[in-house]
Amino acid sequence: MRTKFIQAAKSPHRKCALHSLVLLGLAASATAPDKSSANGFLLPNQDPEAIARGDAFAATADNPSAIYYNPAGITQLSGENIRVGLYMISPGVKYTSPDGATAKANSDFQPVPQVYATCSLPNTPISLGLGIYVPYGLSINWGDNAPFNTIAQSGNLTYVTINPVVAWRVCQTLSVAIGPTINYSQASFKQAFFYSPLAPLGQFSVKGDGTDLGFNAGILWQPHPMVSFGINYRSPTSIVYSGNSEFSPVAPSTSTTATIKFPQYVVGGVSFRPTTNWNVEVDVNWTDWDTEKQIVFNNTSVGDLALPLDFKSSFTYDFGVTRQLGKGYFASVGYIYSQNSSPDQNFTPLIPDANLQLGGIGFGHHGQRWDWAVGYQFAFNAGRTVSGNANPLADGTYRIFNNAFNVATTYKF
Repeated sequence: MRTKFIQAAKSPHRKCALHSLVLLGLAASATAPDKSSANGFLLPNQDPEAIARGDAFAATADNPSAIYYNPAGITQLSGENIRVGLYMISPGVKYTSPDGATAKANSDFQPVPQVYATCSLPNTPISLGLGIYVPYGLSINWGDNAPFNTIAQSGNLTYVTINPVVAWRVCQTLSVAIGPTINYSQASFKQAFFYSPLAPLGQFSVKGDGTDLGFNAGILWQPHPMVSFGINYRSPTSIVYSGNSEFSPVAPSTSTTATIKFPQYVVGGVSFRPTTNWNVEVDVNWTDWDTEKQIVFNNTSVGDLALPLDFKSSFTYDFGVTRQLGKGYFASVGYIYSQNSSPDQNFTPLIPDANLQLGGIGFGHHGQRWDWAVGYQFAFNAGRTVSGNANPLADGTYRIFNNAFNVATTYKF
């Protein structure tokens, strides 16, 4: 039976610090953030210095988080570096139906750790890096009584990446890098359903996990001290989740699988530094969401169920400015415009996608042994009105305002 689920290193004697990164990564409990979405469920916010600059960092990439933003940038770092960061986000998603009913998603802060380490080998053009971070994430809980609870009540996606990279300084002005990504993900989803006039409300739930391999690569070219160009590419991955689903209380749990396709994306940027005190950068990010048409839950107790998405590829435009303040201190501001990827017809409150305006601000310090940075970011959409949805319960206006903070510190050996 098949049914359609509608909208449902300085000293040569010292080892590189990469082994320390693995221990830190295992100690950190990576959780998926509550994320008010644009650009699907991509989570590009991986470091406070970048966040403060509107994530315009591909052509700068001058701290260990370059492993994510542009791994070729780690050739700019001498010796050994370990950077540990924590990203905290609180969503603000409110829904108003055409007849005035309202709902609000849970807005608790959720933590997401990031850990990076780099090692530039002495007397060689080679640098090594290892990062542990969360490039995709989604966690939203509308509660049990939202007007669209038969479409979605809650969903959670955690996607953790371990990313070793090798970077090569080809010449004084050009560096290239590549590395595999080892990806582990967990996902869960809940939705109400009607099963009897006398006891009408039950719950469908599914949970599973899986792994896949991919890679990321980067190029950093600085033909002039005032100008640099950066390109970062991340390959697509496809994770097959194995777990269980249940229609409670009318059907027992069954072994279920589902596949989510995570898109390839490419970021290109140019950095202009009119003086040593200023850095202005513009980046463009293209994400290939066209591959994500639907998520099929295979072998539930009533057969295969489909969650249509029909995502469209989208662009994100990043702009950032950093000013050096002297004595190692700096401040940054940034702006992002992020296109949504979800058409009205298949929009789901599980992924409240909308065009977002994002602003960032931050400051920090670069020292001899220690660096630190703090960044703040907000995301805003005055209201996306969905109409003509395949399930009319999803029609209505979704308003977004969320807050996010990121802090990080680097120790240099």
